[in-house]
Amino acid sequence: MSNSRYTHVKGSLFLAMVAIAVVSITACVATWAKDPPETSSVTGKMLVTAQGAQGKKMPDLAPEDIIVKQGNERFKVTQWTPATRENGSLGLFILIDEASDPSLGGFLDDVRSFIQAQPVTTLVGVGYMSNATVRIAQDLTNDHDKASNALRLPLGNPGAYGSPYLSLTDLIERWPDHGGRKEVLMITDGVDRFRGQYSRLSALSPSPDLDSASSVCQRAGILVHSIYARGTGHRSRNIWILTGGQNGLAQLADETGGEAFFLGYQNPVSFKPYLDQLQTILGNQYWLEFEMKPGKKAELRSVDIDTEISGVDISSANGVFVPAAQ
Repeated sequence: MSNSRYTHVKGSLFLAMVAIAVVSITACVATWAKDPPETSSVTGKMLVTAQGAQGKKMPDLAPEDIIVKQGNERFKVTQWTPATRENGSLGLFILIDEASDPSLGGFLDDVRSFIQAQPVTTLVGVGYMSNATVRIAQDLTNDHDKASNALRLPLGNPGAYGSPYLSLTDLIERWPDHGGRKEVLMITDGVDRFRGQYSRLSALSPSPDLDSASSVCQRAGILVHSIYARGTGHRSRNIWILTGGQNGLAQLADETGGEAFFLGYQNPVSFKPYLDQLQTILGNQYWLEFEMKPGKKAELRSVDIDTEISGVDISSANGVFVPAAQ
């Protein structure tokens, strides 16, 4: 074969190889664009309460005993750890509505005793809700004497923008980074005086700011508990308005994984039974972690948490915050 012919054949082979490579790369790029690589999972983390049903002893649970689902999709549980001892750090803010009747002062000794009974791993803060904000009387501290001494009588005046839900949102947006559990105990009648829960038709509906407050709390992983306390003024004598307030507190507790305590429309004889129940809840909480696929943007995603083990009652927030895919 002559050198010129050999060179021609060699060049043709080279061009053919280049063409094949270009076609292969183009096909791979097209396939990737259509079906991008699977995004790695992220960890969802929630604080949940699990107790023995009907007062029975709580059985021991393993991660594989916990069911975390969204619709028909079940997620792999990677951690189920008691939120006690080295995992027991808690930041608890006690918020008192300034719209509460000053007779609430008779219950403050119950609250003081509750604060004093907390372990050293619990930081307690005290604030007063009015004008859609929270006035901090005591920042989170493990000096429980300072926290209990910060309690005082409510003013009996909600201010111009009296809304416990706007006040709660204000606190959450300013919550200090301390690690551990984050929970709130609100002492209020739940009535949104700023938005005007006055009429028979609208009073039964919770505050329009409730959904926003609930979403903010769920994104931050904060559980909200509440104790109903009678407010001041003629609105505190309107059963329609009071029902709307209690509905709001019950919804907020249910959606964030907390508990709402009330018995009728009057103040109870004592807060102690409620606070004892709350103490039991705090002592039966667990850190739950599970794997899930992230979306294109960060979002609050609804999840259902349950177990097939009988005799267990699990309560949790409706949703968990999932960061965006990287």
